[in-house]
Amino acid sequence: MAASDHALADLAAHIDGELFVDDVHRILYATDASVYQQLPLGVVYPRHREDCVALVKHAAEHGIPLIPRAAGTSLAGQCVGEGLVVDVSRHLTRILEVDVEGRWVRVQPGVILDDLNDALAAHDLMFGPETSTSNRCMIGGMVGNNAAGSHSIVHGTTRDHVLEIEAVLADATVARFGPLGPDELSARKRGDGLDGAIHRELCDIVDRHRETILNRYPRPEIIRRNNGYPLDHLAGLRPWDPDGAIFNLAPFLCGSEGTLALATEIRLNLIPRPRNNLVVCCHFRELDSATRGTVMALEHDPSAVELMDGAVLELSKHNLEAARNRWWVEGDPGAVLAVEFYDDDAGRLAARAEAMIRGFRDAAMGYAFPVVESEKVPQVWAVRKAGLGLLTGMPGDRKPVTVVEDVAVAPADLPAYVNRMQELMEAHGAEAVYYGHASVGELHVRPVLSLRDSDDLQRFRDISWAVAELAAEFGASIAGEHGVGRLRGVFLEPLLGEVVYRQLKRVKRAFDPGFLFNPGKIIDAPPNDEDLRVSPDRPVPELPTEFDWSADQGLLRAAEKCNGAGACRKSAGRGTMCPSFMATGDELHSTRGRANLLRHLLSGDQPVEGLSSPALREALDLCLSCKGCLGECPSNVDMARLKAEFMQHHHDVHGTPLSATVLGQFGLFAGMARFTPTIASLLSNTALAKRTLGVDPRRTVPAFAPSTFDRWARRHTPAPGAGERGEVVLFNDEFTNYLEPELGVAAVEVLEAAGYRVLVTRGLDSGRTQLSKGLVRKARKVFVRAFDTLLPHVEEGRRIVGIEPSAILGFRDEMPDLLADHAPAEQRRALADACLPIDEFLIDEIDRGRLPELPLAEGGPRRFLLHGHCHQKALAGVSATERLLGCIPGAAVETIPSGCCGMAGSFGYHHHDLSMAVGELVLFPAVREAPEEAVIVAPGTSCRHQIHDGTGRESLHPIQAVRAALRTEGTG
Repeated sequence: MAASDHALADLAAHIDGELFVDDVHRILYATDASVYQQLPLGVVYPRHREDCVALVKHAAEHGIPLIPRAAGTSLAGQCVGEGLVVDVSRHLTRILEVDVEGRWVRVQPGVILDDLNDALAAHDLMFGPETSTSNRCMIGGMVGNNAAGSHSIVHGTTRDHVLEIEAVLADATVARFGPLGPDELSARKRGDGLDGAIHRELCDIVDRHRETILNRYPRPEIIRRNNGYPLDHLAGLRPWDPDGAIFNLAPFLCGSEGTLALATEIRLNLIPRPRNNLVVCCHFRELDSATRGTVMALEHDPSAVELMDGAVLELSKHNLEAARNRWWVEGDPGAVLAVEFYDDDAGRLAARAEAMIRGFRDAAMGYAFPVVESEKVPQVWAVRKAGLGLLTGMPGDRKPVTVVEDVAVAPADLPAYVNRMQELMEAHGAEAVYYGHASVGELHVRPVLSLRDSDDLQRFRDISWAVAELAAEFGASIAGEHGVGRLRGVFLEPLLGEVVYRQLKRVKRAFDPGFLFNPGKIIDAPPNDEDLRVSPDRPVPELPTEFDWSADQGLLRAAEKCNGAGACRKSAGRGTMCPSFMATGDELHSTRGRANLLRHLLSGDQPVEGLSSPALREALDLCLSCKGCLGECPSNVDMARLKAEFMQHHHDVHGTPLSATVLGQFGLFAGMARFTPTIASLLSNTALAKRTLGVDPRRTVPAFAPSTFDRWARRHTPAPGAGERGEVVLFNDEFTNYLEPELGVAAVEVLEAAGYRVLVTRGLDSGRTQLSKGLVRKARKVFVRAFDTLLPHVEEGRRIVGIEPSAILGFRDEMPDLLADHAPAEQRRALADACLPIDEFLIDEIDRGRLPELPLAEGGPRRFLLHGHCHQKALAGVSATERLLGCIPGAAVETIPSGCCGMAGSFGYHHHDLSMAVGELVLFPAVREAPEEAVIVAPGTSCRHQIHDGTGRESLHPIQAVRAALRTEGTG
């Protein structure tokens, strides 16, 4: 149904929120986390209830379909369509009221689940249902999909906790759905308007067809059941079941996927937070043992039983964040059951876990049962929650596809169901992966298919219908938690029967006579193989690139690794990815938004032109290249590298700006400035220089040091004892050399005091500034020179130690791919593995027993507040820095839960306001609140400058803190 440009423009004048109908926003909202893609008419961000009323009224008058959307993490295509997307995530985000005594909370639909539970933690309360997307999923989306999560065996689903919903109906009236006694229900049925019609029609449906409904819906013991509108739930209420709960249409709206009304407020039941918990990670050699083990585990009353098969666990080895969290995995299991227990009594908790383990051992089930205590339990769940992203991060076109992953069976039937599923997959010539909520009989089974392959596309169709038949045989739910959407809508009539399906259509017409809300979902869904993101008739373009993208099978596929699950949309304080989104809340400035735009342009009719398009330039301009996505995106999307590739192409077409030329070759120009550093510093801070280089006038360009580190190193006489533990190469990066030579001095003195002879590099750059400005070919030349200089050291057994994280880690990260034509892979890997930040080197030497201890003096209590560098957090982690500072006698180390500082090299000099907004998310407040005696520590040069600009406080590099604690007799 088309809508005129005039109608949309007129809508903008009737709301306080924002409306966008440009091509970029349409592309951004053309997908969710499903396999589907359709360009919508545009996107609207309502600001309040009145906006929602005006929006629905205008849409009804002009025939504009509305597609409600929260975080856009739906897996069945619920947020994809040709209407106007209504995004509640920007403004409708308030927690409106908390009643601690009554244990309920009233929220707007855009409130994020983890943010809500953080706010409730002070009251020892929480909202029970918890999904794997809890750090970005929103209550409105949880209502739409009737979300459940890992603990549904004890907490049930969202439907079990929704008390009231305020919503705008299709006639633009506002209705409040809540519990109704007999008299109240009778009054609502007598009411005029759409609300009265809804209550009359739904009661009539149950009056006439209750027995058929109860017979055709999934078996009662299946907790997760979203087979269209929950008429079976309604049929279990009073007045039809005298022992049932009171009549309430608020729970009925759970699972309706935005097809019935537009929610504006939701009142939720709350539960006490668990006091004690632990997880037993039960390892099995094969999947069948794990499914049988699930039935045994349930005998011990766990709070969760989550399954991860060998494929998921193998992929977790190759994701930086997941690899750090999988320390509890022993060997290479065919499957692991993560069994969690809650208990108010810690002793009883341990006894329950031990009883289960003993039962497994007595039955010769499983081979390892590590017990993870409460403080480390989040690391187990982090690996499990990364499952979807890990799977879609598989390189190439063949990926575990969302199609039949949402079937829920009775838990006792799980072993038989999985065996039948394996036989079904084998019959269709497909491999599959298995993970998910074993405790409630729902495993996410994903066949590995390429939807670009016509044979696999046929398998997609055949498997989906075969599994629907299998679900019917087991009396299962076809949609356990991911919803019906357009993916499974075609199966509802065959599963529920013609009579019940006709009643579902009556429900839709009662609420939405004009099919205004999210048409084509649940009811009258199109074939599930239409409007796919990829298909056999869309060829993959061959594009010239600077980086070696062969591991991803090409640049387009590198962008396609983004599955749309939105891990980049998490709130501040929950990691590094994605700082520009955290500060703006704008989908355009999320990793997902950028990947979607890049994928769309590269898969269009003119992919080469798309790679240098102005629209993509705008989207990537506010990417801070922080590498947070590389470390935290489960699919390993590396937007920083994609941005560098794009910028080189953009420069080739549009020319390289002067600012990129100068700042991108900082080492070259800084080398010239070393002859007159004072004059160069003054000139670089003039208004003319800042204007020429695009530097914000509010920024102060760092001054060049009076003398370089290189000059100091050439004159330095090693300390006595230096060399007792061998030699190490200190990479003299361009930032240390020209801006902060005192860091190099501190590094040499610490290394020599520890017994190492230090060889300082001369005349080498890191390539970091070239990459940050999209000068990829120039970066390659820098890497070639550094590689040829450093490789002989590596071959002689020396390691390369760096001070600036972004500089030294470039040799680990970008260098191997940029030099694919220059040196064999084993040499590139050897050099990459030999490059370490100095804190990591010292801790590694201690761990290997080569360095018994650092010669540090007693100095009384010292409190360190640490902000980790983004590249460090993504590629190495901050644990080595924490441990190194902890070696200082009397040290107390606290790591700020900050993401990016906001400076990100030269980014903060060009984008002052956004840069400072990123700093204000977590870092600046933490520094301001720190006591004066606390020492602020930050490994990154740009981080230290940002801390100074944002808070006025000085900060140290970790090596400076260690140098200050050296025993004086240990220095040279």
